[in-house]
Amino acid sequence: MTSTVTPSTSAATGGPSLPQERRLVTEVPGPRSRALLERKAAAVAAGVGVAVPVAVVAAGGGVVVDADGNSLVDLGSGIAVTSVGNAHPRVVEAVQQQVAAFTHTCFTIAAYDGYVEVAEALNRLTPGDHAKKTALFNSGAEAVENAVKIARKHTGKQAVVVFDHAYHGRTNLTMALTAKNQPYKNGFGPFAPEVYRVPMSYPYRDGGLSGAEAAKRAITQIEKQVGAENTAAVLIEPIQGEGGFVVPAPGFLSALSAWATANDVVFIADEVQTGFARTGAMFASEHEGIVPDLVTTAKGMAGGMPLSAVTGRAEIMDSAHVGGLGGTYGGNPVACAAALAAIDAFEHDGLVERAAAIGDLLLGRLRAAQAEDPRIGDVRGRGAMVAIELVDPATGEPDAALTGRVVKYAYEHGVIALTAGTYGNVLRFLPPLAIDDALLGEGLDVVLEGLAAA
Repeated sequence: MTSTVTPSTSAATGGPSLPQERRLVTEVPGPRSRALLERKAAAVAAGVGVAVPVAVVAAGGGVVVDADGNSLVDLGSGIAVTSVGNAHPRVVEAVQQQVAAFTHTCFTIAAYDGYVEVAEALNRLTPGDHAKKTALFNSGAEAVENAVKIARKHTGKQAVVVFDHAYHGRTNLTMALTAKNQPYKNGFGPFAPEVYRVPMSYPYRDGGLSGAEAAKRAITQIEKQVGAENTAAVLIEPIQGEGGFVVPAPGFLSALSAWATANDVVFIADEVQTGFARTGAMFASEHEGIVPDLVTTAKGMAGGMPLSAVTGRAEIMDSAHVGGLGGTYGGNPVACAAALAAIDAFEHDGLVERAAAIGDLLLGRLRAAQAEDPRIGDVRGRGAMVAIELVDPATGEPDAALTGRVVKYAYEHGVIALTAGTYGNVLRFLPPLAIDDALLGEGLDVVLEGLAAA
């Protein structure tokens, strides 16, 4: 049941010195975890759900340890947040030093170096060699919302085009941008207007459309139903996250980007989940050779601290008037310190290459499993962002119930796995880039055992 790998102690793998092993000493959830969940039920709003019923007391490398002493293999990274490894030593040190200096001024009241340094790093790292500027916020949804604000201000137009299966956040505007009703939108309307949805390139369910053909379908709908003259922005995830890790067919993104450029439409890449080495490139846009006008980032950028950003062409970013962008906590100095340490790890610890290697391992194992199990309808993804779509083999219809049973089996046997997809039938794999091959393989063994048992 345990991996023989030695504890994780190095800055390269990140995290406290925890044994890198799957260890079960109680059932999951154990008594202490159940006690916390009972307190949660009494004190926390019911709308705040918990996918894996454990009370976490420590995490690092590729494991999460609960209050009962169970050590679970982490295949979720807090939804791609702890990519450098939970409690990465350099992130911890940077946060401690910043907390001791000062915790807050509000950057729009009194500026500080960390905010500017993060902006400089993002301007350098995001795709394209044009002049760029950055604004910092707290969450991915905030970044997306501000990107839309900037695009509207720059173009003087209002309509925003998004895609089937998209997920962009939980604020009022980003709920409108998000496709999936349950649980993100149901009963929370009315939503923001001037949002238009067009078909995504979804190779598994597209009937063989090429990227160019799928782009033509989407562009025709934009032109006929919205009008380029009314469209401020096209907003898209280069690989969809909550939508089920949908990787568009080659040529889809580049055709949309070219159309946007030709029609004075701001092309926004939502890289909140795909950014920072996750896909085997620093940004997923790089796989398709596209240079977005604006890029939104969050999640993995700050090693677990809340921070997000909009980065883009300087002339677009400067469209907003002074005071038009900001927020009390946006670019908090502690979060900025964490981000600078995490970005240093992404750049210098080989994490882009590590993500690619993780992808090779995941895709190889999962495609082999697909060959033996017709319930695995599709295997897709890039780097350490891989998914399987589970279906009824007789009909090809999504099988969300099967997916749920596999996830339950996984956590009961010491592995954290996540679901996704419009139909709830996708298992997504987002391991920390700090995880080692042995532990990753063991976690995958358990998931596949759960699939066989289901």
